[in-house]
Amino acid sequence: MSTTTPPAPAGVLNLSRTTATANRVLRQLRHDPRTIALMILIPCVMLFLLRYVFDGSPRTFDSIGAALLGIFPMITMFLVTSIATLRERTSGTLERLLAMPLGKADLIAGYALAFGVLAVVQSALATGLAVWVLGLDVTGSPWLLLLVALLDALLGTALGLFVSAFAASEYQAVQFMPAVVFPQLLLCGLFTPRSQMHPVLEGISDALPMSYAVDAMNEVLRHTDMTATFVRDGLIVAGCALLVLTLGAATLRRRTA
Repeated sequence: MSTTTPPAPAGVLNLSRTTATANRVLRQLRHDPRTIALMILIPCVMLFLLRYVFDGSPRTFDSIGAALLGIFPMITMFLVTSIATLRERTSGTLERLLAMPLGKADLIAGYALAFGVLAVVQSALATGLAVWVLGLDVTGSPWLLLLVALLDALLGTALGLFVSAFAASEYQAVQFMPAVVFPQLLLCGLFTPRSQMHPVLEGISDALPMSYAVDAMNEVLRHTDMTATFVRDGLIVAGCALLVLTLGAATLRRRTA
């Protein structure tokens, strides 16, 4: 008489299952150099181009470079994570994994951990390039810039995992970018101070996590020490990433319809 091991409860997080999932994802990514290049090198290339676009006006690069240091990693991690997760579902890998004693929370946390490792590398390279090679002038500690860039990359990972549940193809996953990322990019205060926007748009921007990431970057640009505003903004970005990961675990489906 054979017995079938029931799947783990969706809300229960098991450390060994989570790390096993993360190791599997990292092993797969190791054999996909194009994806690794997209995640790690593209933000650096974009920052390099931006620096020399404003070659005659280095102060402009100083004013927007720090903000983009957080925005570029978020965009790339969103794209790569949403497509990679959707590929697992359409190939049937996700269904086989969830038939095992592996909970949805384990799967989502494992993906977040794996892509989080790459986010650390990505954020460290981009921050180092901006500050020590391209000459980004910051008043505060570059380590605080790195922290915000990492939080942004993790937020992009969380958003990518979340929206992948609603896409039926990789093309649709890419289509979510204008709906999820572009409004935040326009309303985050990068192009104009949020206080100068229409009151309705300012209110919407107050609810978007990218706004607080840009505000945190600006705090590092202007202050030598860590401020209370920086701590608040960083906690908001981290909290949004955790909330989105939780929603991603709740909406995770085995198949793509």
